[in-house]
Amino acid sequence: MADRETEAAATALLDLCKARKLMVATAESCTGGLVAGALTDIAGSSAVVDRGFVTYTNEAKQQMLGVQAETLNRFGAVSRETAEAMARGALGHANAEIVVSITGIAGPGGGSADKPVGLVHFAAASRGGRLIHRERRFGDIGRAEVRRLSVLEALAMLTELVA
Repeated sequence: MADRETEAAATALLDLCKARKLMVATAESCTGGLVAGALTDIAGSSAVVDRGFVTYTNEAKQQMLGVQAETLNRFGAVSRETAEAMARGALGHANAEIVVSITGIAGPGGGSADKPVGLVHFAAASRGGRLIHRERRFGDIGRAEVRRLSVLEALAMLTELVA
């Protein structure tokens, strides 16, 4: 179950999407489905949530979302390019008007000098062609907190697309 802040953000997004008759899809890596979970924790979310893709491996990103191997090889799974490809892939594989993608390093390990623990890339896209990218460097604040803050960021980006 989501914390109060996450629940409030998810509820506000669902209400906005219901009013505008918009469907949402998610493409998640480091959050492992937590954005979709936050949305579907709320009764009535089926009017808004189409589906969620949990693409934890590079192979899943390729198979489920059509992310090109070259993108992953050249830029890495945790990159702007991969986040944007994931969002475009989610639009192409879902019946949704807006999507969000998340790929990052939640920790505690797995980071490097150029891609430290807490680095997360987000992309939100709409069928109308709008694409927003954000890079957040949350720092080594703990896996659960990186993931919680990532869910909040994703919900905020979806709200920004709709507002």
